[in-house]
Amino acid sequence: MPAITPASAGSGSLAIVLHSHMPYVEGFGTWPFGEEWLFEAMAMSYLPLLDVLDGPGGDAITLSLTPVLCDQLAAEGVADRFAAFLRDVRRASHALDVDGCRSSGHADLADALELAAQDYERALTRHEQLAPAGGLLGALAPHAAWTSSATHAILPLVATDAGVRLQLRAGIDAHRARFDEARGGRVWGGGFWLPECAHAPWLDPLLEEAGVHAVCVDLTDVLGGHGAPGHLRPLRTEAGPLLVPIDRQVMELVWSGGGYPAHGAYRDYHHRTTHDHHPWANDGSVYDRERARARARADAAAFVASARDRVAGGGLSVCALDTELLGHWWYEGVDWLAAVVAEADRQGLRLVHLDAALADCDPGQPIDPGTTTWGTPRDLTTWDAPAVADLAWQARAAELAVVAAGADADARAVRELLALQSSDWAFLVTRQLAGEYPNERARGHHDALRVALAAVGSCEPALRGLAPYARPAALLVP
Repeated sequence: MPAITPASAGSGSLAIVLHSHMPYVEGFGTWPFGEEWLFEAMAMSYLPLLDVLDGPGGDAITLSLTPVLCDQLAAEGVADRFAAFLRDVRRASHALDVDGCRSSGHADLADALELAAQDYERALTRHEQLAPAGGLLGALAPHAAWTSSATHAILPLVATDAGVRLQLRAGIDAHRARFDEARGGRVWGGGFWLPECAHAPWLDPLLEEAGVHAVCVDLTDVLGGHGAPGHLRPLRTEAGPLLVPIDRQVMELVWSGGGYPAHGAYRDYHHRTTHDHHPWANDGSVYDRERARARARADAAAFVASARDRVAGGGLSVCALDTELLGHWWYEGVDWLAAVVAEADRQGLRLVHLDAALADCDPGQPIDPGTTTWGTPRDLTTWDAPAVADLAWQARAAELAVVAAGADADARAVRELLALQSSDWAFLVTRQLAGEYPNERARGHHDALRVALAAVGSCEPALRGLAPYARPAALLVP
């Protein structure tokens, strides 16, 4: 991987940050809620993304991988189950829908489904090619610049300093162990993705203590709304870490109700065949891949032009996106990203790795932004409101019990606590996206934690590969 070149002082630039995360589903169910979420993200987002990251200009993309995602990619048996999913489940499900469409007189839909089936065949081939060199995780390793908390916990909702230290240390230790050597001698530079961009000023000393030097935050309601110049400059904190504002004006060209993925030419994610496939475009027509790719190139050119205008007077625009948006949710998203990298060079927009940009920046003075997230609204409501109050209180009580046990806490109890603290359960409940699955998961981890603390033996659900670097000693105040 080429060395990262710092941005010149005073030059306007764009940093694209991809936040890669999946809840811990390894071994916890399949369809419609469970491990197939991971497999779909691997096939449609992470594997195709490698072509961009490894290609010309791809080293300017800032990749964040959550420890809990890496735990699953590294877990024993996952590679074989993923291959079986592609070889058996997806081949069969496409064949059933193709036959159904042809027999009902919809040959055009059948053709679109046959084309879509080839995506999974390509993913299988790439997966098999990567296996001797460490698989998908090994291929992502040279690009893995930023990390996160162990299980994507909302840190402002963690009850104790000890609990925050546990999430930070388990996540950062895992990242260093997995990636420092794989990144060509470049050790972790202190970039840390705050889950859901959830930040509160009281966290800053704990972040600094853990070695965190920069976090992304959403200060849209603090610094003057969309387009305000304050979003183009990182801010100092009294404790040390830089606060890097994400730039909603640029981000929402992509990630909003009327963003690029809503265009009629793109593949419709929401309307599905009997076996969960997508042969339609957003405008209701049969999906036309070449038409959609042409639209992706046009939208990439428009995006680069808008970002170039945004930073024409200098500053750093940070466009932060969930990696899974590209390819999985927005089928053409990886094509769009590849075109953005090429267009940035063609249009003269400086595309920079965020670590390089921060090494060369002149931060603004500290402010007290209060507690902020990139949720809707930009507070803690998604994870701490009446609809999810039982989850919030359950996690808090469990944390207090584990912290009270301190270094004597059973390792199983620590790992169950980490699983329980995941932001995903409350998010899925609030958005009503997965039925009873998130509540069942939270209850299971809570019950297993109580048994582990009581030291009366093991109980299900078993955590096979979660947080291997978590240690009860991290609960102690250093």
